[in-house]
Amino acid sequence: MMDRYIASELLAPFVLSVGIFASLGVAVGYLSDLINKAIESDLPILQAVQVLLLKVPEFVSYALPISVLLATLIGYGRLSNDSEIIALRSCGIHLYRIIAPAIALSLIVTGIAFVFNELVVPVANYRSTAILVKSLNEEVPFWQTKDIFYPDYKKVTLPNGKTRQKLKGLFYAKQFDGKQMKQITVLQWAGENIDRIIISDSASWNDRQQKWDFFNGTIYNIAPDASYGETLFFKHRQFSFSRIPYDLAALGRDPDEMNFVQAQEYMKILRLTGDEKKLIMFQVRSQQKIAFPFICLVFGIVGSALGTRPQSNNRATSFGLCVAIVFLYYLLGFIMGSFGAIELLSPFLAAWLPNFIGLGVGIFLLKRFAVE
Repeated sequence: MMDRYIASELLAPFVLSVGIFASLGVAVGYLSDLINKAIESDLPILQAVQVLLLKVPEFVSYALPISVLLATLIGYGRLSNDSEIIALRSCGIHLYRIIAPAIALSLIVTGIAFVFNELVVPVANYRSTAILVKSLNEEVPFWQTKDIFYPDYKKVTLPNGKTRQKLKGLFYAKQFDGKQMKQITVLQWAGENIDRIIISDSASWNDRQQKWDFFNGTIYNIAPDASYGETLFFKHRQFSFSRIPYDLAALGRDPDEMNFVQAQEYMKILRLTGDEKKLIMFQVRSQQKIAFPFICLVFGIVGSALGTRPQSNNRATSFGLCVAIVFLYYLLGFIMGSFGAIELLSPFLAAWLPNFIGLGVGIFLLKRFAVE
């Protein structure tokens, strides 16, 4: 009975908070930008509405941990103000037992947030970006629709036994439509000199034969003295180049548009390209995506501890505390993420340290109020 009663005090403000915070997030964080695109860039109204609806899951995921925090602050604050917490404790019920429903709620919401961020948010974000790219030809940092550039390296062993990377080829495509590369230029080295230049109108990856199909192109063979040798024209020819340029273009997305498995596959490609800066950024963001749902548990413990404290705690105070805690937490997360990006912290610590600190603060507060 006690669990059901406390749960009823928490569920109503939780559901209301999710709706309010998600709506505010969409309105403040995205609606004005979308209106500008509709007015200034002639984004069709139907596409604008689709993009707006597709952004809702992202802001719902942001609202879940905040709503847990506010629900516990308001729910336990009401019980504390009406001396119900004192009454329960005078009956011999420990504070840890009183906050058990909040912990259960936090764990349930953590699971929901994790599934939501893995299965719903990446797909919705990707589709919204695809609509903007298609409707406005909008440039997106992680979407490779033009100027695909890939340097291909090989490892060579030096006389002293050390190894180093040596450039063996350069692949450049001016455009990519999702299936075909357009206006291709490939440079290939033999030793220290350029050996061959290939120019082609288009190219596509042949998955069955694991080769590139080049169409309407020219092969320029370069002599050792850097003069042009034989020139060959072709309508169709296959080449055994690396698949990586295709994967870079086809799989390139913002980390928020990938689930964990997709991010791991893309990071394998980044390791092959040698783009350490982007690789570290993806490692940090991937760990942050895993750590993010557990904010619900941290906020549930912190909110329960502060809500059950003996001092008066009305709804205005609860909302103020909620805003302050969320601001401090996300500021800490931003700082730790920046430290991870510049390799002052490992990706794991950069993502999880705010959770560990928040959990420590929550446990400390619980122990302090438990003895009062």
